[in-house]
Amino acid sequence: MKLNVKYPVIFFVLFSCETSREGKESIDLEGTWQLVSGTIIEKSDTTTTDYTKANSMIKIINKSHFAFLNHDIANRKDSTALFVAGGGRYELKENQYTEHLEYCSDRQWEGNNFTFTVIIQNDTLLQTGEEKIEGGEVNRINIEKYVRVKK
Repeated sequence: MKLNVKYPVIFFVLFSCETSREGKESIDLEGTWQLVSGTIIEKSDTTTTDYTKANSMIKIINKSHFAFLNHDIANRKDSTALFVAGGGRYELKENQYTEHLEYCSDRQWEGNNFTFTVIIQNDTLLQTGEEKIEGGEVNRINIEKYVRVKK
């Protein structure tokens, strides 16, 4: 009789341990991330950019802040030259990552909050969310794929 009770109790204890961890594991965003591709969906237009060719962008995330740097890799000197940078605080609640953009080289973006759903699989970060600036001309879905930069 004790054997019949023992196995359900062991199963219950193991199942309880697994359930208690669910939802409490934190997504490890800290580090440096290299943007591989980005897709912008705006109205009926979809634009995908391969960030392994003409442009390069990294996002650096610590315990409380993020920063991003984006530039053309051809070191262009004409009107096609590109440099964009920004950063600020962020919050992470389960898989909801909210950037509070405090600094940006494109000033209309400053002071805005952007919430993304984030998923990490191995060393790949997928970030999807809406970018909307009230009173501005920005209202789009942004899907970005990053890979973790190795030390």
